[in-house]
Amino acid sequence: MALCLKQVFNKDKTFRPRKKFEPGTQRFELYKKAQASLKSGLDLKTVVQLPPGENINDWIAVHLVDFFNRINLIYGTISEFCTEKSCPIMSGGLKYEYRWQDDYRFKRPTKLSAPHYMCMLMDWIETLINNENIFPTRIGVPFPKNFQQVCTKILTRLFRVFVHVYIHHFDSIIEGNDGKDLPLKIT
Repeated sequence: MALCLKQVFNKDKTFRPRKKFEPGTQRFELYKKAQASLKSGLDLKTVVQLPPGENINDWIAVHLVDFFNRINLIYGTISEFCTEKSCPIMSGGLKYEYRWQDDYRFKRPTKLSAPHYMCMLMDWIETLINNENIFPTRIGVPFPKNFQQVCTKILTRLFRVFVHVYIHHFDSIIEGNDGKDLPLKIT
């Protein structure tokens, strides 16, 4: 387990390779639209609306991958403080405990430390994002019928990371950034 985290969050390497969209593809164009709308100062409700004529699943895929990249970056900034000792249980405060289940290795909800949960989560999401049967990248290849359900599960788990970081490691982020340029900004 410790080896897995050392490989993932090695200071000499990026935390995880950013998922990118191929220039010239429809997803790349959607990504550019999403980035432009996020930087335009519009309200969040307007920013996430599906542009006219676009496929909802393509739009969801683009935003999900972007959120995955942002959460990865955020967690990377506090990974040295989020240890087996400091965070023996993946939680969102005292009230919420997040258990891991993946139907392969962990068939039942299982308590994990926050770093172990993160490692399992990032590997799980990366596997899904790279699976052409779930996230097709070729034009004309349809998304599976359960695509939005899969995305909901991914986004729910990514939000748990955001909650954990915000509740348990916010002070570390403030201290490490002198209160400016906070990586907790999602947009």
